[in-house]
Amino acid sequence: MGKIVLFLIFQFFIFLSLFCNEDGDKVISSMQINHTTKHSNIYATIDNSLNNLYDSANIWWANKAIVHDSILKIGSPVYPSYIYEQRINYLNELSPIRLNYNKYVQVYIDAYGLRNRDKLELVMSKSMYYFPIFEEYLSKYGLPLELKHLASVESALDPNAISRSGAVGLWQFMKPTADLFDLELTSYIDERRDVYKSTDAACRYLKYLFNTFGDWQLALAAYNGGPGTVKKAIARSGGKTNYWELRPYLSKEMQNYVPAFIAMNYLMEYHAEHNIFPEQEFIEAYKTDTIKVLGPLRMAQISQTVNYNLKDLKALNPVYLYSYIPADGQHHPLVLPHELTQLFLDKSELIYAAQAKDSTMADSISNDYQVVRKDRNNVVYHDVVSGDNFFRLALRYNCSISEIYKWNQLSNTYVLQVGDRLKLFIE
Repeated sequence: MGKIVLFLIFQFFIFLSLFCNEDGDKVISSMQINHTTKHSNIYATIDNSLNNLYDSANIWWANKAIVHDSILKIGSPVYPSYIYEQRINYLNELSPIRLNYNKYVQVYIDAYGLRNRDKLELVMSKSMYYFPIFEEYLSKYGLPLELKHLASVESALDPNAISRSGAVGLWQFMKPTADLFDLELTSYIDERRDVYKSTDAACRYLKYLFNTFGDWQLALAAYNGGPGTVKKAIARSGGKTNYWELRPYLSKEMQNYVPAFIAMNYLMEYHAEHNIFPEQEFIEAYKTDTIKVLGPLRMAQISQTVNYNLKDLKALNPVYLYSYIPADGQHHPLVLPHELTQLFLDKSELIYAAQAKDSTMADSISNDYQVVRKDRNNVVYHDVVSGDNFFRLALRYNCSISEIYKWNQLSNTYVLQVGDRLKLFIE
């Protein structure tokens, strides 16, 4: 009995110590802790845990530190043809998609790996965000994971990319195709730019094309030029169904499409051997959250309230053409870094209140419209002839009149003269 009493007294003093500090003062009970502080501590703990998890995950590309100095000292390594062939044959063994090496593929290895190395480095950087999402959907539909490289060929992983024919987004959908896969297009929203919805649509389309042709190379050609075009080429060829035999009967763009895809696969897998590494940092997909919100919300207001770079916020939410979530009664996705999600929720009332008082809403939205064109790296010269004017030239070369003034250092009062030579930049 004495031992039991002593034990109970001991437990009592331990119990008291939990509620008292060194001076014997009673500390605040956990039930009395401010709920906001308590929740903030919980969220911070979760975020720190998630960050540790993410930081332990390896990015898919090789670490530059393990690459031999003999390669790093060479700006743009070039190998004998048999080396490329051996490497691509190895990749071919790992993929359900036939990956061949030939002179046509070599053209694109040189194009991506020598002349456009900076663009390939940017693609690698963006892949931190996009590839995990692509692989999730490709796995869902039972498709080869190598198809993730298709978007790199299509758009260089730019969700705002617009082709000359009007195809838009990571997977470059024309509007009729987007309509087939229920991708919403309004004045404010273009779901061809939404990584999740467009990738789901691309997977469904690619699966349909493979089921139609029974061959991945033909399916890729059909993705580029349309299934009807491939069927016509098969008919004109007398029934050939091997892509390389059918190639002369396809359009020039379709002839180059599969070689470009194979070259992109090769360079992304053997980037270290070509001394190609990402030089810019892009957020990883695992470090973002998606929440559903009601409009009206403007990205600039969100950026200011949660203290997150507006350019980066737009990059995570390219689906909104004016960087504006409309007040249409629908819940829309908002992508944020996961550590800012709770901050947004905590301050959402302030954001909506500020939005309601914003008298410059219309002007700010108008100025924020995301018209994105491809880089204009090619220079041409136009000799002015009778009938030319700045308006017609702007239409012809798909540019603005002010750009023509700027490129040629002209005042806005300049009058064109027959024989003038104008410098113009085109895509």
